[in-house]
Amino acid sequence: MTVAESIQVAAIQMCSTDVRDDNLATAAQLLAQAADAGARLAVLPENFALMGRHEKDKLAIAEAAGSGPIQDFLGATAQKLKLWIVAGTVPLAVVGDTSRVWAASLVFDDHGRPVARYDKIHLFDIEVPDRDGAGSGERYRESVSIAFGAPQQAVVVDTPAGKLGLSVCYDLRFPELYRKLVAAGAEILCVPSAFTERTGRAHWQALLRARAIENQCFVIAPGQAGEHVNDRRTWGHSLILDPWGDELALLESGVGIAIAALPRERLLEVRSTFPSLTHRRLE
Repeated sequence: MTVAESIQVAAIQMCSTDVRDDNLATAAQLLAQAADAGARLAVLPENFALMGRHEKDKLAIAEAAGSGPIQDFLGATAQKLKLWIVAGTVPLAVVGDTSRVWAASLVFDDHGRPVARYDKIHLFDIEVPDRDGAGSGERYRESVSIAFGAPQQAVVVDTPAGKLGLSVCYDLRFPELYRKLVAAGAEILCVPSAFTERTGRAHWQALLRARAIENQCFVIAPGQAGEHVNDRRTWGHSLILDPWGDELALLESGVGIAIAALPRERLLEVRSTFPSLTHRRLE
């Protein structure tokens, strides 16, 4: 991408159900909407293909890497729409372990080819606190059904919008991952998520802005939004930020898209006039 170019990107917001094919149909409509609006890259939320009633429900739709209904859908849709797609997370089978899957964030180019994969490193094994710091009764144990991604991962992929660094949801609370992504050349940070309503209300935008500002990167952060069949409520507020932390697009609630242009000159301006990334002393 040249300095003068400004590429449109979209964050896709969903309220996924426990029926895979229904979710894929919804994703198809939203991706087409993004492409029609001029987006060349679109990011789906975490768990876009399934928000099951139980943690282990995802095991029933797990796919081998490279084949399966979800991956076939993504490749065909990317090719049809001439759209780069970041598939929030796809449950990929762990060879030799039928009790867990990888939460894999997959990138497909506009020819429908898979070009990158990141397996979620930080898993949400949490009892969500209430405002007084006591447990609220919301408990999540992702490690029951998801395998930890390798901690040495720093996956950055060249896209029409720039160099895209991959992460997923709970990763957002671990800034060291994003430093590794920037060191690997990231200009855009991708954070597909399914933040709970409680934690999203408290921390979602603050953490996203911090990651954008400290790493001087654009951020694309699509989320799940609404009430799901497992009685979980997700925060939504899908957001696109510039490298100064300014909001470029926001979809607070409902199913839809947030779309914005990522002007490369803005990235270069922030990094040259406020060169904090060159002042690091701890690496």
